[in-house]
Amino acid sequence: MKVSINLIGLFLLTAMLFSSCNKKQKEMVYDNTVVAPVMEEKVEEKKVVESEAPLATEINWVTWEEAVQLNKKEGKKVFIDMYTDWCGWCKRMDASTFKDQTVINALTKDFYAVKFNAEQKEPIEFRGTKFEFTKAGRRGAHGLAVALLDGKLGYPSFVYLDEKMDRITISPGYKKPDGLMQELKWVASEVYKTQSFNDFKKM
Repeated sequence: MKVSINLIGLFLLTAMLFSSCNKKQKEMVYDNTVVAPVMEEKVEEKKVVESEAPLATEINWVTWEEAVQLNKKEGKKVFIDMYTDWCGWCKRMDASTFKDQTVINALTKDFYAVKFNAEQKEPIEFRGTKFEFTKAGRRGAHGLAVALLDGKLGYPSFVYLDEKMDRITISPGYKKPDGLMQELKWVASEVYKTQSFNDFKKM
């Protein structure tokens, strides 16, 4: 009788132990799912977008001498507005085309913009040559203006120079914003090296 009771007790004890092991195993599995590193959702860092530099509201005109000095620090192409005080179309350019935001942006980004009075009296030294004003008839012209325009003194005229201050092209006459923008793109993109302006306009 005692033996059967002992057997029953042993059986119950074994059953309890087996049950306990199962329970622990289940708990471990459960615990593993909790403790295992959870892939945290990547919280997208909000990129702080630096506000772009504010657009210029007007062209930063510089003198010839300033353009030469600026070009030594950071090479850029040079756009020269060759004008005179008496030129009505020059004044119209100032009041319209040079107030256009797309023109302002293009000149600010890719060029040093020079206002050059073709009749200024102050001498300019450049590349070992001294350019001076020469009176002729009722008016006259500055030697550098004569050199840059190849002696064709019509106003307004625009001269484009590369980063080495060598002439790319001359563009005479009043320009509306669209017309001037075509020239600025043609020069800034350096398409002028492989394609004429007339061909570029047809694209």
